[in-house]
Amino acid sequence: MYDIKEWRHIFKLDPAKEISDADLEQICMSNTDAIMIGGTDNVTEDNVIHLMSRVRRYPLPLALEISNLESTMPGFDFYFVPTVLNSTDVTYHNGLLHSALKAYGHMIDFDEMVFEGYVVLNPESKVATKTSAQTTLNESDVVAYAQMADSFYRLPVLYLEYSGQYGNPEIVRAAKQSLSNTQLFYGGGIDHIDKAIEMAQIADTIIVGNVIYEDIKAALKTTKIKERT
Repeated sequence: MYDIKEWRHIFKLDPAKEISDADLEQICMSNTDAIMIGGTDNVTEDNVIHLMSRVRRYPLPLALEISNLESTMPGFDFYFVPTVLNSTDVTYHNGLLHSALKAYGHMIDFDEMVFEGYVVLNPESKVATKTSAQTTLNESDVVAYAQMADSFYRLPVLYLEYSGQYGNPEIVRAAKQSLSNTQLFYGGGIDHIDKAIEMAQIADTIIVGNVIYEDIKAALKTTKIKERT
């Protein structure tokens, strides 16, 4: 069984985006620790199944970050279930989870589930709009969410999501210093090895996504954090 606490680097693939077989092979045969499939828009049963079947050819952990019930299916090693802590819409706190448990609770293997506290920090991102996230947060706000995730909710993962924008390392550091048991994921704007190293020196795990579709060579270089941090 895989241990997510050992993951330092994750490539996140969006099922709504095209990726060639050659690029996918490079991603899956790289030094990443895991592949996560997830996105905000146009995530469907068909495109998730298609991408899952392509990734499953390779010997590495595969996770689905759940964005809707329709595209959730068996076949993944882990299912990351987000609760957007700074959303103003209860749907994205526990509403979707409640619906999922009503429908599928009797057949879920809870050892495969990872409840993931999200803090969305890019006001211009699609995920901020979709989840009605309150993104005008300062360092003390983010620290409070980190304490909430770690000491009150006791979530296994806190994900600081800048979604395409490179975040403030000092805010990420302040969040990390507020965690005792919760694993800190950082995602957003990592399009160069230097940014990957900077955030990997603070967060437990970095998530690399958009650059896969923009500059595959730069994306692959981000896996070198495991040699340099």
